[in-house]
Amino acid sequence: MTSHAPNFYFPAPRTQRFCSQCGTPLIRRIPPDDNRERDLCEHCGAVHYQNPRNVVGVLPVWQGKILLCKRAIEPRADKWTLPAGFMELGETTDQGALRENQEESGAQIELEQLYTIIDVPHAEQVHFFFLARVLNEQLAPGPESLEAGFFGIDEIPWDELAFRTIISTLEHYVSDLATGVFPVRHYTIPGPAPR
Repeated sequence: MTSHAPNFYFPAPRTQRFCSQCGTPLIRRIPPDDNRERDLCEHCGAVHYQNPRNVVGVLPVWQGKILLCKRAIEPRADKWTLPAGFMELGETTDQGALRENQEESGAQIELEQLYTIIDVPHAEQVHFFFLARVLNEQLAPGPESLEAGFFGIDEIPWDELAFRTIISTLEHYVSDLATGVFPVRHYTIPGPAPR
């Protein structure tokens, strides 16, 4: 296996070339009784479905300050983010959010309500962010974070945030602080404009 630099990023391809059941090369077409193209195996009949990936995370708050982590990995290394990442098989959204927070910030938190559900169809993802209460100021960022820290509302590094889902979740939070009401929000982040 080839070794890569720590910041190397190459996501697994969404389409497959070979059947995971029998190893035969796959074709791409619409299966009978379906409505979209899929990767199909003409040898064993397997249909290789692809579904959106779930990203789970938290918006942790300590004494009015928001906890952000600076990414040590691609994509968007050296940019700030809320603790979040891909959900693992066998875990619930809240379990995944707690795990991602622990891995990225090391903060002790108490999970509160689901806050934003964001469809990101161009990235084939759905993002779920929970509000969270930080229990103490101790942080222990893991290897995916260069650092972690608490930011007052007027200190949020807006121009250095990693993803639009992070920006929009924080924008909603700042807006909701004015009323003290934090409704669950469900919306879509549109894809980039065609070139």
